[in-house]
Amino acid sequence: MGFFEFFRDGVLQFLSYTGFANCEIGNIIMILVGIVFIALAIVKEYEPMLLIPIGFGIIIGNIPFVDGLQIGVYENGSVLNYLYFGVLKGVYPPLIFLGIGAMTDFSALISNPKLILIGAAAQLGIFGAYIIALFLGFAPTDAASIAIIGGADGPTAIFLSSKLAPSLMGAIAISAYSYMALVPVIQPPIMKLLTTKKERLIKMRPPRVVSHREKVLFPLMCILLTAFLVPSGLPLLGMLFFGNLLKESSVTKRLATTASGPMIDIVTILIGLTVGASTQASTFLRVESILIFGLGAASFVIATAGGVCFVKIFNLFLKEGNKINPLIGNAGVSAVPDSARVSQVEGLKYDKTNYLLMHAMGPNVAGVIGSAVAAGILLSFLY
Repeated sequence: MGFFEFFRDGVLQFLSYTGFANCEIGNIIMILVGIVFIALAIVKEYEPMLLIPIGFGIIIGNIPFVDGLQIGVYENGSVLNYLYFGVLKGVYPPLIFLGIGAMTDFSALISNPKLILIGAAAQLGIFGAYIIALFLGFAPTDAASIAIIGGADGPTAIFLSSKLAPSLMGAIAISAYSYMALVPVIQPPIMKLLTTKKERLIKMRPPRVVSHREKVLFPLMCILLTAFLVPSGLPLLGMLFFGNLLKESSVTKRLATTASGPMIDIVTILIGLTVGASTQASTFLRVESILIFGLGAASFVIATAGGVCFVKIFNLFLKEGNKINPLIGNAGVSAVPDSARVSQVEGLKYDKTNYLLMHAMGPNVAGVIGSAVAAGILLSFLY
């Protein structure tokens, strides 16, 4: 073979390996989706620490390549595949919960324990969506994994789907994180629709001061109660309350700082990038993905409405002066602290002196616990 032929064959082989030669319309669509995610994060500031890693991961996962080069997230031996192992085996979600626990103040919930009922009521979205998914023909395990999107908790959705529906994990994770980012867009219209002007003006009593002893005892009592009740939720609940104990004990500040800072940041990068990379067009662009996004939206709407309506009903049994502003009902989903911020913003629209943030944090952190418990219940029934 002459030099010319050798050079020509080399160039042709190189061209056959390029993304241009292997590109399909699905890759273009998904890359555009990734760009939209990044644009929403930068322009609208919708959960940038989630949407930028996920959006860039979507772009990485949809760069066309020839199979066998060990570069794709689904190819054994590739770097992305090793990183994706933490998602596939449910390693990253408990680490995220450890960081959440280390940065969460449960004072609002401890000072007003009845707010935990709002967090429980918001889980109605999970079980409502589960029933709808079953009617649409999804298998029970798939339906449960889709329904958990209603908890607005990405790590919990990844943890449950990694156990029950690994093949749907990419669509479920993207859906869960998308709705977490869109909390400020989705929830306000529902809150306004379901409440009256008089209800929006309700002022709640300031929460009482919580002692250091109560803060230390809370994670210990909660882990015993929830783990004995739902042992299958132990990986999430155990790490959540362990992280909170690190924070509240006041003698492990370095560990708490590490868990709530560098560690959770690193895991967030890895989970976002690899979940995004798992949305390869060949596995993601399916009818099931569209249904999952639709069911996720329905689950999220039901959860928000469930929390608001529960407060309205609960108020019928409370005396004047003890009533709860139903604008904090939306905070029962576990999108911490975004849904609590929505309660604050909506409350200030109707009364510039009505500060609901501290009250809303009660059901908000209760929602974190509630979604993990709900995932444990579904796991114990279906695994």
